[in-house]
Amino acid sequence: MARLHQLVLALVFLTRLPLARLLPGHPMTLGAGAWAFPLAGALVGALASVPLLLVQPPLLAAGLSLALSVCLTGALHEDALADFADAHGGGDREARLRIMRDSRIGSYGVMALIVTSLLRVAALAVLGPAALIASAAGGRAAIVVAMRMLPPARPDGLGRAAGRPGHGALAAALLIALAALLPAGRDAVPALALGAAAAGLTMRRAQNLINGQSGDVLGTVSVLTETAMLTGFAMTAPAALF
Repeated sequence: MARLHQLVLALVFLTRLPLARLLPGHPMTLGAGAWAFPLAGALVGALASVPLLLVQPPLLAAGLSLALSVCLTGALHEDALADFADAHGGGDREARLRIMRDSRIGSYGVMALIVTSLLRVAALAVLGPAALIASAAGGRAAIVVAMRMLPPARPDGLGRAAGRPGHGALAAALLIALAALLPAGRDAVPALALGAAAAGLTMRRAQNLINGQSGDVLGTVSVLTETAMLTGFAMTAPAALF
């Protein structure tokens, strides 16, 4: 039952699905349930892939798929990406942290959202549901890696409140994400390589900019990893093969 509650907590945290009433009355640590993040991502990917199966032409289906994904998550990761991109305009660590908490969006944030959205739509136009499910799971697994590897950048906020996942939670999250790649076979290699590179570079950049992770960093790691994986899948897919 504890594992089921942790899965529900992951879904409540990462989506806008109305599942909060299924949580137990006692407090739960988000880090302990981080193993379930890739499962939550896979579910979002599965639901968002419906237009890819039912709608033509492919470009329209891809746009609707992205729109559905954003609706399911409440643009949680996209908002984080915009904040983290804007933080690059700060002159020092304190200024960057202030910018990331500012609700306004700047030119860096706008361009980051435009570029990643274009890449995701272009990739989805030549992909099928399996690639989207695997990429969405991989993006959420990257959150767990960042939570484990980077210290919280603030004494408060989501980055600290979430807690640090244990080795077991991290291993389970990575195994789930790898299992989601299996249907693609060898075609998953470019996606895995680009996703790992995107996650690693984002975490390194966060360490350099703010000396750790925050909620915005975690969301950015997720959306950039997912985008990179979709791009990798699209590079080996002349048509909607998987």
